[in-house]
Amino acid sequence: MNAPSTHTEPGVSVVIPCYREENAIEATIAQVQAAMQQVPHAWEIIAVNDASPDRTGEMLDELAKTTSNLRVLHNQRNQGYGGSLKRGISASKYDRIVITDADGTYPNDRIPELVAGLDRADMVVGARIGANVNIPMIRRPAKWMLTRYARWLAGADIKDLNSGLRAVWARHVYSVWNMLPNGFSFTTTITIASHVNRLAVDYLPIDYYKRVGSSTIRPIRDTLRFFFLVVRTIMMFRPLPVFGTLAVILMIMGVLVGTLGKLVLGEVPDVASGVLFMSGMNFLGLGLLGDLINARRGNA
Repeated sequence: MNAPSTHTEPGVSVVIPCYREENAIEATIAQVQAAMQQVPHAWEIIAVNDASPDRTGEMLDELAKTTSNLRVLHNQRNQGYGGSLKRGISASKYDRIVITDADGTYPNDRIPELVAGLDRADMVVGARIGANVNIPMIRRPAKWMLTRYARWLAGADIKDLNSGLRAVWARHVYSVWNMLPNGFSFTTTITIASHVNRLAVDYLPIDYYKRVGSSTIRPIRDTLRFFFLVVRTIMMFRPLPVFGTLAVILMIMGVLVGTLGKLVLGEVPDVASGVLFMSGMNFLGLGLLGDLINARRGNA
């Protein structure tokens, strides 16, 4: 999907991706509409039905008849979470974007606070660190490791890597448009990209409720994909920390192999230690080259 026009009017566009949410969509739309009444800007709600096989699409069409400022878009085939967000953002007309989920997990009454936070920040994320956070235990260890892994690589205090409730200036979404994936990693990507681009990212502590209906997330597969995504995203902006870390590990291994070989065998295993050390030097060179390319691109 091509990047949308960056010429937007002052206001707030709320984009809600929907897939098999017939049990929660009415309450979600009502909550968002009530919250937007408290926002002192022009606003709209864009619900994107991602080819849901249940009654989600029909219910949205009915709601559009009676709900002010609600627009409904229907994907002809399933585009994924990120794909639906991108379609909704492409169709939006205002200069601030709010995203939320349709499954009843997020406190949509906090949306006015997120929007107000954009007066001092580039993006405001609803961080699921409030008093009432209902994250399944099976997902918590992976979430903890993934967040700390991203903090280390990005060099930023990331409070919530992939929260689905956030507000962001539209121009910042457009600036990384071609990087944004169609899957669940949309939010992970924009979080990391914002931090490594040194944007002002604020975190608002929120509660997180038990979802209505069943989740479409596959914990093991999606967690592994998130780990690789974090590395890929960091490499696009700051390749030296990734390549440099690997380089240091390999060079230290080369020195250790040489030292242990001398102590145990009485001679240095030249080939093994040399290959490890030179491989580390090569990775360090790649990291420096990548940083140089990024620096020239930033100055172009």
